[in-house]
Amino acid sequence: MAQPDVLSQAFELGFTYTRSTGPVVGRFLTGLRDRRIFGIRASDGRVIVPPMEYDPKTAAALSEFVEVGQQGKILSWCWVKEPRAAHPLQQPFAWAMIQLDGADVPMIHCVAAAAEQELASGARVQAIWAEEPRGYITDIRCFGLVDAATTQAGTPNPAMAASGEDPVTRIDTPLYLQYNFTAGRAPARFLGRIKQGVLTGQRCPRCANVYIPARGSCPACGVATEEEVVLPDKGTVQSFTIVAIPIPNNPIKPPFVIANLVLDGANISFIHLLSECENSAVHIGQRVQAVWKPQAEWGYAMDNIRYFKPIDEPDVPVAMIGKLPVTGWEG
Repeated sequence: MAQPDVLSQAFELGFTYTRSTGPVVGRFLTGLRDRRIFGIRASDGRVIVPPMEYDPKTAAALSEFVEVGQQGKILSWCWVKEPRAAHPLQQPFAWAMIQLDGADVPMIHCVAAAAEQELASGARVQAIWAEEPRGYITDIRCFGLVDAATTQAGTPNPAMAASGEDPVTRIDTPLYLQYNFTAGRAPARFLGRIKQGVLTGQRCPRCANVYIPARGSCPACGVATEEEVVLPDKGTVQSFTIVAIPIPNNPIKPPFVIANLVLDGANISFIHLLSECENSAVHIGQRVQAVWKPQAEWGYAMDNIRYFKPIDEPDVPVAMIGKLPVTGWEG
């Protein structure tokens, strides 16, 4: 068997999550929007910044807010020599544990400095505010060394009068992960064949289960799988869900159906879209067939198949799903 090409691609996975803040975090973020910093007093008298909703010792709900200073001292720090795109500053900076004046518990934030040598435990720092605070922790753009705050991090902005806007009750939090995926030998072989319009699985030499996409080993037996099995593009609905909620960055508008499908000759299902039918008509045991993109659009991806559609064949009994030969189901 010829060695497949090495296939590697960058991916981004994630969405923007909207969360409710609750009264404690909401008060803290509302304060930041007004360029003020609030902590909360715990049962032992300590002031915690950012505020916690429940006491770390007694688990009782906390409610006594305390405004703390916008200056403080560095307790410990770590220098970032090469910032990444997602970092708050694009020049070298430090992540630091900062104990603000009036607080007993340190908070972590970034500190701007011209050089690592300027930093030291005990160094005094000052909050540097964003030009247009919105009620996020990033309203504190960074902290700057007190003696150099106006030169390295920008001029500290004074506290604002209360804006009169409604308190912050929810925030949008982007959660994204960028990663590179390099296919192993079995997945690369599978992707190379699907680029040719051929669906292939691999058979376990011990239990004889046929897996698609190919994994290179049997999850049940733990043995390597080498035997390749060419499969048809017909299969059976094993289970399904109707998606009714919009998914960020997904071009498919709800409602739509995602189904676990078992191809004829395979024993294990995979997930794909189901279309060309009323959502209410989809059912377990339904026979389906792939609808392919034009061949000129085929690449190394499962989305060479646009979706699966129902076909006029008898339903497969539940007990027979995953047990059909490659020749299909005759009813």
